[in-house]
Amino acid sequence: MASPAASQVYIIDASDRDHAIETLWRETGSPMLRGKTVAVKANFNSDDPFPATTHPDTLEAIFRQIRNAGARSIMLGERSGMGETRTVLKNRGIIDLAERAGAEVVVLDVLESDGWKAVPPDGLHWKRGFLIARTFSEADAVVQTCCLKTHRFGGHVSLSLKNLVGTVAERDPRDGYNYMAELHSSPHQRRMIAEISRFCPCDVAIMDATQGFSTGGPERGDVIAPNVILASTDRVALDAAGIALLRLYNSTPEVMEGRIFEMETIARAAELGLGVRSAEDLRLVALDSESKELVLDMRRILDESA
Repeated sequence: MASPAASQVYIIDASDRDHAIETLWRETGSPMLRGKTVAVKANFNSDDPFPATTHPDTLEAIFRQIRNAGARSIMLGERSGMGETRTVLKNRGIIDLAERAGAEVVVLDVLESDGWKAVPPDGLHWKRGFLIARTFSEADAVVQTCCLKTHRFGGHVSLSLKNLVGTVAERDPRDGYNYMAELHSSPHQRRMIAEISRFCPCDVAIMDATQGFSTGGPERGDVIAPNVILASTDRVALDAAGIALLRLYNSTPEVMEGRIFEMETIARAAELGLGVRSAEDLRLVALDSESKELVLDMRRILDESA
């Protein structure tokens, strides 16, 4: 497949989260949301504070932008892989936050069969395909916010592409088949992660990199503090930029070695036409003077790995 037109990843200093997210929202093109149903995928995989999970202030600022854009309704859909989802959301303060923002919380763990859309295995590395929540597959628009993390259980990184694993059923409600057991035991795990995004649209993705994990992950690791937030309409470009950012902090061997666009998740996503296919097609855009030097360092790393 031909590479799409060059994609922009916007980067801004995160000292003022509200200002940063408002600016990123505007620069990415402010998706047309008036009268639409919007599904939001944050990162609440475990009952741990940021940067293991989405910072509440980031989520609140995103809700505000969606509401200001005239959305008819907002749904926050989540499935925690390392905890009971509703308990995680309650303990993180997200149930109350969503209520204040007028957003409906959809706990994906308890969805019945009709809440899932079956994706067939044709052309995929999933043995019998998978189930994706209709919350996301049928929404008028999808917004997601991810963290900047490595992943020690085979994913290597947990960025925007990996974040969408939480839109897939852990088990089939009909026969109990365990999709997550298949994913985590497969030699194709990272390719399978990329394949989810083919069936889950995303209008804009925001990566909160005010802090992150340079090793370990997803729930704990060595904390770094880039103090920036990134956003793009292209998840492949965003994740490639996130990997370049992790490389600045001497991350794990799996992150540090090789060409970024040859890493399995990135390569498979690009192959499926989900975003840019090379570092040359990725544009990093610093939105303020504070992030300009960091962006130059990230650009150098992308060029060196091209």
